[in-house]
Amino acid sequence: MDEPLRISIVDDDASVRRALDRLCRSAGYIVLAYESAEAFLEFAVDPIDCLILDVHLMGLSGLQLQQHLHDLGKHIPIVFVTAFEDDSTRLQAIAMGALAFLQKPLDNEQLLDVIETSFRHSE
Repeated sequence: MDEPLRISIVDDDASVRRALDRLCRSAGYIVLAYESAEAFLEFAVDPIDCLILDVHLMGLSGLQLQQHLHDLGKHIPIVFVTAFEDDSTRLQAIAMGALAFLQKPLDNEQLLDVIETSFRHSE
């Protein structure tokens, strides 16, 4: 039997974290959720198969965390989520390798499809 895939969620909105946690667990994933990029960097446990990352966070932003992970040589598939429409930020995230840049409120089916696609590409 295959081991369940691991998803990390970084979002400073507790209700969004809980909703994403429930959604991903209901799809059979192992989930670890963090309230900040700093908490993720301090407590995240490898392996991470996908990172769901809010763009606008207190402290390090989602884009700054993406850059930091890239600089460390960690190539984690990232799905950005945001409540703010910003083409320049979206283009920057995609240029750095993000899988997707999704607008809140999220379409659960679309998010799960993106996560599944990331796993198929990493195999």
